[in-house]
Amino acid sequence: MHYVIGIDVSKATSQVAVAVDGRVTQRFKMTHDILGFNQLNTIIMQFNEFPDIVFEATGIYSRRLKSFLDWHNYPYTYLNPLAAKKQLDQLRPNKNDLNDAKNLAETQFILDRAKSYVQNPIYVELQDMSRFYQQINHDIVSTKNRLHRILQLTFPEIEGLFSSTDSSQYWELLTIVPHAVITKCSRQVLTDTIQGGISWHIGQARLRKLVEKLMSMGQLSAPAVDCNSYNVAQVVYYAKRLLELHETKANIMTAMVSKAKDLPEYGIYQSIPGFSVKTVVSLIAELGDLHRFRTANKLNAFVGIDLRFNDSGDYKSAGFITKRGNSTARKVLFKAVANMASTASYGHPSGSGAK
Repeated sequence: MHYVIGIDVSKATSQVAVAVDGRVTQRFKMTHDILGFNQLNTIIMQFNEFPDIVFEATGIYSRRLKSFLDWHNYPYTYLNPLAAKKQLDQLRPNKNDLNDAKNLAETQFILDRAKSYVQNPIYVELQDMSRFYQQINHDIVSTKNRLHRILQLTFPEIEGLFSSTDSSQYWELLTIVPHAVITKCSRQVLTDTIQGGISWHIGQARLRKLVEKLMSMGQLSAPAVDCNSYNVAQVVYYAKRLLELHETKANIMTAMVSKAKDLPEYGIYQSIPGFSVKTVVSLIAELGDLHRFRTANKLNAFVGIDLRFNDSGDYKSAGFITKRGNSTARKVLFKAVANMASTASYGHPSGSGAK
């Protein structure tokens, strides 16, 4: 006998349809908690062989179900939503969760979908860390923009103090000098204030130049608000927030390297000219275990760089990428290829010039 369990996953519950030899024999709603998973486990255990378990990937909501199945070593088919939609579109004119679970179960007897490849949990953990890293990057960009906007009211000239406004030294200095009026105190007071407030080492000669430059900028500055404005507190807040985000970003990358360095592909990726450690761990996190892709074309489709053609009559298009896959992986690959090209142009075939 052939047993199939079709599951339509929602936020906190799932609709389940159990089918035997092509006929649905049981339907019920399952909660995503211990009670619901025990209920599902009881259903699975009643069969004398493992049933085919089929469900769609619904982002974060299907993770608990997937983890439950992984912990019990139950094989399953984890469907890409686009693939599932194409398969079921002709079968569900009246779409609802109950029908979707039933259709997933019934079509398994026809399509005989292959079991999904179960990755080592470390790849899932690395992807979660990579997504957090990307979110921190996004937060840094947003916070820098907000800091720039508010500095236009308190001390816009200070943005020219260093060659870049993207450094922890610059942000730390802003917590000490958030308003131009602070530079109008005596040279010695400003020197002592900076020296006592920064955590990084600075020589006396460099400190004197820094103070002179700040005082010169302060004399030219015409702030839109006075030093008692709440905008000054915002400058300090954003500067401290950037310091915190920058540290968190570095810690995430360190943890990712620690987890990824023992994986077999780590050394292979590192051997590619132009691939930095950051690129390597980001690729591993986003691509996962490459053994789960049966062909190179499937990997291309996962990333979204598979080609689509729009030919008509005698016109033959050059093709364009679909961009339907993992956008984060595509972004990492784009930067990686750019690094490879840059390394090659500078004549570092061994990768020794990679940044």
